[in-house]
Amino acid sequence: MAYELNINGTTVTVDVDADTPLLWAVRDNLGLTGTKFGCGVASCGACTMHIDGQAVRTCVMPVSAVVGKEIKTIESLSTDNTHPVQRAWIDEEVPQCGYCQSGMIMAATALLNNNPNPTEDDIDTAMSNICRCGTYSRVRKGIHRAVELMAEK
Repeated sequence: MAYELNINGTTVTVDVDADTPLLWAVRDNLGLTGTKFGCGVASCGACTMHIDGQAVRTCVMPVSAVVGKEIKTIESLSTDNTHPVQRAWIDEEVPQCGYCQSGMIMAATALLNNNPNPTEDDIDTAMSNICRCGTYSRVRKGIHRAVELMAEK
């Protein structure tokens, strides 16, 4: 079945089964491969995208559930790493292997879009993504650096 989706501000059509996870429709059908597959059970967060401004794990989110919603992938932030969170990740050298980082960046971006000056507790609550390399302290530094960069605008 064909579904019209709003991906990164553009209306696109994907011809998939209703229960196809959004992650696979975006990666396989639209070729937007920045969002990664990690666990397949919405636990790790590698597949995080924004749906109507909220960080959502998309490996279990059926395409049929997101029709009419605004969907943003990591590709929507910037093409040249100028988004404040991307810049902060570079400044603080957050990634180690990098596999989970698109999901981490999307979770951090959703946090800062909804709370531009988060407390440590806010960060702990929002950043539930798993990083097998253990870059959590650098993620925290990256979020604090992104707050600074956003304040400069």
